[in-house]
Amino acid sequence: MSYLPCVEIEPKQPATHAIIWLHGLGADGNDFAPLVPHLTPPVAVRFVFPHAPQIPVTINGGVRMPAWYDILSMSIEREVDEQQLRASAAEVHKLIEREIARGIPAENIVLAGFSQGGAVAYETALTYTKKLRGLLALSTYLATHASIQPNQINQQLPILVQHGTQDPVVAEVLGKQAYQWLQQHGYKADYQSFPMQHQVCAEQVQAINLWLQKVLAN
Repeated sequence: MSYLPCVEIEPKQPATHAIIWLHGLGADGNDFAPLVPHLTPPVAVRFVFPHAPQIPVTINGGVRMPAWYDILSMSIEREVDEQQLRASAAEVHKLIEREIARGIPAENIVLAGFSQGGAVAYETALTYTKKLRGLLALSTYLATHASIQPNQINQQLPILVQHGTQDPVVAEVLGKQAYQWLQQHGYKADYQSFPMQHQVCAEQVQAINLWLQKVLAN
């Protein structure tokens, strides 16, 4: 079976848990790897940072770049290729299954995603057929809110949604809309905002670390 290429960072002890973290448009799996030394999970975590495939992106003039799916319009609602997004989610499902084959149960796996990667992480986690440990949605939106078919097994999934109040790329209103959708559909989600643009800040990393410590310790 073929898998997305990944950057992997192993813990000092044999991994008992895993975090699969998806980057944003135009980046790659190296983008969030520098955060690992700033995170202190209470368990042995393997960090998996997949690389998105190179595809043409309509909003960037059809230029090929790392992307989880094509973005057809930058309107506030975003017009995206949902078929490509779901295909990317299926590839992440395969990465989860690989971690299970490596001896890490699904309930010890956290999904995280930034921007485009967050949209895929939403689709991946909410539709997965086994119970996961948590979902971290960073500066992102629920692109498939009108078509997603959630699996009830992850109805109680701990979810942390974070967004920048000055984000010019993915407006904060989209992050709030995703959070509201989660609330309306009975999910256990928390929302945090930070005075930043489309990025990650030090205060946010501290909040992520606290959330991971709590979620992974349970």
